[in-house]
Amino acid sequence: MEAEGKLPANYRVAIISMIIENDDSIVGVNKILHDYNMYIKGRMGIPYRERGLNIISVVVDAPDDAVSALSGKLGRLKGVTSKAVFSKRIDT
Repeated sequence: MEAEGKLPANYRVAIISMIIENDDSIVGVNKILHDYNMYIKGRMGIPYRERGLNIISVVVDAPDDAVSALSGKLGRLKGVTSKAVFSKRIDT
């Protein structure tokens, strides 16, 4: 990382949203999120019991390729749908 308080120029804020339809995948989701914890700024989870779903949103500040890799790994888990939305601005 660069000077204290400044992130590298290629970092962007993104939100990764997940819908988890398979409870067996929750352990995998948490392991992957732990592997990327250096980028995670916040996480919100909502158990939607009436539909048998878990909904998780994760805010990250990371390079584009790290966000894409994280979202892709999550989406490859059985019963997990994952999408990333990126900010337009890249801080310098």
